[in-house]
Amino acid sequence: MSNMFEILEYNEQFVSNREYEQYLTNKFPDKKMVIFTCMDTRLVELLPKAMNLRNGDAKIIKNAGAIISQPFGSVVRSVLVAIYELEANEVMVVGHYECGMTGLNSQHIIDQAKERGVDDVVLDTLTNSGIKLHHWLRGFDNVHEGVLNSVRILRNHPLLPSDIPVHGMLIHPETGALEWIADGYRYLEEKKTNDGSSSDVSPSPSATR
Repeated sequence: MSNMFEILEYNEQFVSNREYEQYLTNKFPDKKMVIFTCMDTRLVELLPKAMNLRNGDAKIIKNAGAIISQPFGSVVRSVLVAIYELEANEVMVVGHYECGMTGLNSQHIIDQAKERGVDDVVLDTLTNSGIKLHHWLRGFDNVHEGVLNSVRILRNHPLLPSDIPVHGMLIHPETGALEWIADGYRYLEEKKTNDGSSSDVSPSPSATR
C-alpha cells in the first residue's frame, strides 16, 4: 500500500474517533515563540519533547539545515508574519549536530538531478538567468556557523522589531540535549548599553549566559 492510501485510511479513523480533540488550539502561539529548525527526521518528535512544547505553544518553521539563504525569502517572511500577525515575541534558531547540510556537495545534487532527467538545457537556462545553483544549494562548514549565520541575518534584518530576542541553539539528535550558543537577551542588553555597538552573535557557548 502506498503512503497516501495508508495516510488517508488512518486519517479517516483519526477523525471518526475524535482523536483531534487533544490537539485543539488556536493560531496564536501560547508561548509566543517562533522556532526555526531543521527538517531532519530525528527532530520531528524529539525537538518538541526536548523543549517542552505542546501543540499550540510555538510557531515552528523548518527547512534543510535551518539555513536562511537570503533575507527576503520565505523563512524570514514567516518569522515576520509570526511576530506582527500572531503575537510572537521571541525567535529561536535551532540547528543540530550530524546535520546533512554540513559540507553539502552542491555538484553532487546537480549531478543527481541530471541522472533523474533534468536536461542540461534547463541548467544552462537557470545559470544564464543569474541563478547561482552552487550558491543556492550550498550548506555550511559546521553547524555552529550555520546557526550563527541565520541568527545574524535575523538580528540585522531591517523589518525585525528592535525588542525581539533572537537566540541560537544546537540540539543533539539522539539525546535531545540543548546547547545555547547565541543569547538573544544578552545581545539586546549589550546593544542597548553600547548604543548598537555589540557583536552580532555570542562567539562561543561559554559566552552565552
